[in-house]
Amino acid sequence: MQAASNPRMAKIYLALGSNLGDKEQNLRNAITAISEQAGKITKISTFYYSKPWGFSSDNDFVNAVICIESELSPFDLLDCTQKIECQLGRTRKTTTTYSDRIIDIDILLYDNLTINSDKLKIPHPHISERDFVFVPLNEIKVQTKNKT
Repeated sequence: MQAASNPRMAKIYLALGSNLGDKEQNLRNAITAISEQAGKITKISTFYYSKPWGFSSDNDFVNAVICIESELSPFDLLDCTQKIECQLGRTRKTTTTYSDRIIDIDILLYDNLTINSDKLKIPHPHISERDFVFVPLNEIKVQTKNKT
């Protein structure tokens, strides 16, 4: 018999990316930190390799999408993911330009919520423009649908 899901738990999809250092290990470290600080991880996509998007760099990215269940509000989750980025060595997150980064964590979807504030936009506005987000997101969403 399977335990019922906690109805207060939100289903959230997060995008992870790294293009500095040991990129795959950076993603694994982020996944561990998210599971310890943000919520229960229920799905992890394959790691995808991509060219930088929105800026020029010689450093390619490793990307993944994860699904978590969390009681954190969207803004508390944003604070938590930004704290994790700092813990893992991210120096500054800019809002005007993209740059190389040791880790990047973006909230893609949070249940069926729509948020459009200066601090947070859900759904993430660039999901469909970025194959390195769209493909792994679809991968784990299809897995979830096939198991229900």
